Amino acid sequence: MPAAQSLEDLAYAAYLQEHGEPLEPDGNYTEVHLSDVELEDVRAGHATFIESAFSGVVLGGGSLERSRFSDVWISRNRWVGLRLADTEWLDVSVLDSSLAGIEAYGSRLRRVVFQRCKIDTLNLRGSTIADVEFDGCDLTELDCGGATLTNVTFAGSTLRRARFTGAKLKKVDFRGARELDVAAGAESLRGAIVDDRQLLELAPVLAASLGIEVK
Repeated sequence: MPAAQSLEDLAYAAYLQEHGEPLEPDGNYTEVHLSDVELEDVRAGHATFIESAFSGVVLGGGSLERSRFSDVWISRNRWVGLRLADTEWLDVSVLDSSLAGIEAYGSRLRRVVFQRCKIDTLNLRGSTIADVEFDGCDLTELDCGGATLTNVTFAGSTLRRARFTGAKLKKVDFRGARELDVAAGAESLRGAIVDDRQLLELAPVLAASLGIEVK
């Protein structure tokens, strides 16, 4: 799915209103634009964001647990140590952003694009992830343990120490990934698509998961 590359490309750009107030629990944010703000220890669980944009936003710690993001555009953001457990993401684009130490287990992501992002320690354990693109991203410690992944791609991305223990994969395409390093859960890669080079790189962890000793 093509992601809008600028704010002006959004279908709802003309309706956006600048939002300078703190985010609140159970808040309903429709057609709002958070721009170039830094929020520490945000407490806005159960909030709803619809046709909204985050540009140049820094979120340091806190929680947006059980929030909903629908048709949301996120660009040049830096989110660190943020709790996003049990959130719902639909038609969301995340561009040129840095995410670190994000707890998003139990979430539901559908038609989400991560493009040119640096993602370090993203916990998606037990999540449902469908029609999601990681395009040109640098991912370290991606944990999809127990998650269900359907039609997920990693074109031009680097995966280091990824974990898929107990995950269920269907049409998960790793072809085009610059690096594929699986630290745990190689036995759960049934349903993945890899190229010849990646298969050779995965051979040691696949053998270990099957109890095969290679001498």
